[in-house]
Formats: sequence, C-alpha cells, structure tokens
Amino acid sequence: MLTYQNMKTSGTPWLGDIPSDWALMRVGQIFTQRNEKVSDKDYTPLSVTKKGIVPQLENAAKTNDGDNRKKVLKGDFVINSRSDRKGSSGLSNLDGSVSLINTVLSSGKLNSKYTHHLLRSYPFQEEFYRWGQGIVADLWSTNYQRMKSIQLPVPNIQAQERIAEFLDEETAKIDRLISKQEHLLRLLEEKRLATITHSVTCGLKTNPELKETGIPWLGHINEEFQLVPLKSCVSYQEGPGIMAADFHEAGVPLIRISGLKANGVICNGKNFLDSEKVEKKWSHFRLKSHDLLISASASTGVISEVMPDSDAVGAIAYTGIIRFQVIDKRQLSREYLKYFVLSQPYLEQIQLSITGTAMQHYGPSHLGRFKIIIPPYEQQLEIVQTLDSESQTAERLRVKIQSQITLLRERRTSLISHAVTGKIKI
Repeated sequence: MLTYQNMKTSGTPWLGDIPSDWALMRVGQIFTQRNEKVSDKDYTPLSVTKKGIVPQLENAAKTNDGDNRKKVLKGDFVINSRSDRKGSSGLSNLDGSVSLINTVLSSGKLNSKYTHHLLRSYPFQEEFYRWGQGIVADLWSTNYQRMKSIQLPVPNIQAQERIAEFLDEETAKIDRLISKQEHLLRLLEEKRLATITHSVTCGLKTNPELKETGIPWLGHINEEFQLVPLKSCVSYQEGPGIMAADFHEAGVPLIRISGLKANGVICNGKNFLDSEKVEKKWSHFRLKSHDLLISASASTGVISEVMPDSDAVGAIAYTGIIRFQVIDKRQLSREYLKYFVLSQPYLEQIQLSITGTAMQHYGPSHLGRFKIIIPPYEQQLEIVQTLDSESQTAERLRVKIQSQITLLRERRTSLISHAVTGKIKI
C-alpha cells in the first residue's frame, strides 16, 4: 500500500499523524444534530446495529413509548450513545425513527459514504466512548454535547470519494470471503448434527435392520435399540428460583448459563449465595461431579459436564439451567446421553414442546414427556468412541475456519482504520 509523503501531527492521540493537506474539524462543525421527536406510527421503527441501520428487529426491546422517538431521514448517520452497544451505528438508507438513546446526525459536509466508514471505524468508536460519562464502564454513554467536540480528519472531497469507493469495494470482497467461511461453518455443523443423529438412531452398521417407532417426527430406528421415556433412565432438576437479592460477594458459587461450556462447566466468579441459606434451602441443588447441565433456553445447543476438579462441584445452578443425572450407569452411558441431547430427535422434542408458546424455554414438565433412544450398552460405547473421534476432527477444522474469519475481520477493521485516518494513500 502507498503512503502519503508529507504528514503532520494532528495533536489528537486517536488520529496521530495525518496527511499535511487534510484538515481537522470538530463533529459539531460538520454535522447538526437531528433531535426531532416523532411517533413510530408515523415513522417506521429502526434498529441501530453493528451491521448498520435496519428495520426494527423482532427481538428488539419494545416499549410503550412509541410516541417518544427520534426522527431519522435517509442519509442521516445514527450512533448508539451507550458503551455496551459499541459499534452500533451507520448511515441510514431509510426514513424512520430510533430510540432516544441514539444520536442522529443530519447530512454534514462530508461525503456520506466516507462518513459511514469514518464514524464506524474502530479508532473513532474508541474515541467516541472515551468522551462518555457514567457510573460504570458498561453503561458509559456519550451525548451529542460531548460528541460534537471530537476532532475528525477531513480530506478534500475528491479524496473522500476515492477512499469511500475503495473501502466499499475492498470491504465487499472481504465480506464475501467471510460469508463463504461462515457457510463452511454451517455445513460443518449440519454434518455434525447429521452424523450424531444417524449414530443414535441407526447405529454404526452400514445397513442395519430398522423398525418403525410409530412417532411421525422420529420414523425408523435400529431394531436393536429401545425407545423409552427419558425419565425412566435420567433424573432432571431445574435450578432454584434465585433472586438478585440473594446475590453475595462471597459464598457458594452460582453457575450461570454463560458458564456452560462444551469442555466443562466453569464458575464465572461474579455471583455467590449465602452458605447458610444454601444449606437450609438449596442444599439438594448442589452440583456433583459428572452432573450434566443444559440451558432451558431452546437456542444454546450445548451440554456441559461438571468435571471432578472443577470449582463448579458444590455450586448451585441458576434458574433456567437443568441438571441431568443418569439413574442406572449400567443401562445408560453418560457420554452417550451427551450426544443424544445434541441429536435431532432430542432437538425435535424441544421444538414440539415450545411450539405455540411465547417463551423459547422448556423445563422438567416438558422433559417428562420426552423419549430417549437407548442402544445396547456396548454399542453406546462404540458410538461414543466413533463420535468422539469425528468430533475432534470436525473441531480442528472449525477452529481453522474460525481463525480465517478472525483474520479477515481484523484485516477489514485495519483497512478501514488506516484509510480514513490517512495512514495509507488511496
């Protein structure tokens, strides 16, 4: 990449040196704030995301304050002022309305696409939130009165157009490469699910004899396998109803859903419960070695084991986490159970349980109706051994693909940052 020959100090740490023929202007000199209150009945609600400004997402937080929103017109730049939404911003291609937490900048003196790349660049985002105020870092916010003092690099309009066109083309190329890698990840996951499902329904033999289950969503299974109620061989228990008032700075660790990892349960160390209260009220919820934990949310796709040397032994699982324990270890392998919970027959039963409900959540009342496919014990062990080997191979490939995606995203971030701050010549 070419670089500019003549540079000057900007006097602004986030910019460093900039080309000598570039100007420096404050946000307030370039843009005006659009602060008009409107109703979402008149102006379509929009969401401000890390991918830009889009029609309001289905999962966006809804309020009853639809008449108290900010107007956005096509060509405006919108940025979320809160630090826990860092990177949520973009040039709007739509007229609409956004929540009051966002800052709306009307078309300024810069090329609109250059504005989009500049104000979404990593160094600007960091500088933007550095100007914020708040009690705690993750609720830091930057209002327009402070934002308007931030200095921006301003090349001439022809340079702005060249930079914007270059970044549009190059980021589109990178995005296509990322999309291909993400497609490979999806195919890898689909193959993994298909392999697990075939193994727990048909076994490892090439052409096994099958029998009809009489269940529409399941169909045929290996004639040697049993289809039995889950509750006949697995005990299950959802975490107790714990309130924020129960949290302490020390005591018995509380396991959250974020602590459920594929390689074992971890203690995040943020919340604890009073030891005396646990002994009196929740002692039967204490986790034991080799307990299996799943989220009652239907979307995680992870089953996590409490390892013997883990801090999670003796901890309490939070509300929304279900514990599985094998009743008869001679009948059912714990490792086989882990794979069955990841298979399509189990996932299908979850979907049937939550269909028609508002909450994507299932629990013990649903599990009481679940079925499990149980091969002869020796075949369970063979299935586990085979799936372990294939899972390790798939995981190595997944890590390799994910590494490529990470490098591409870093390349994208770096390219934008260097172009809009004058570190490379376009």
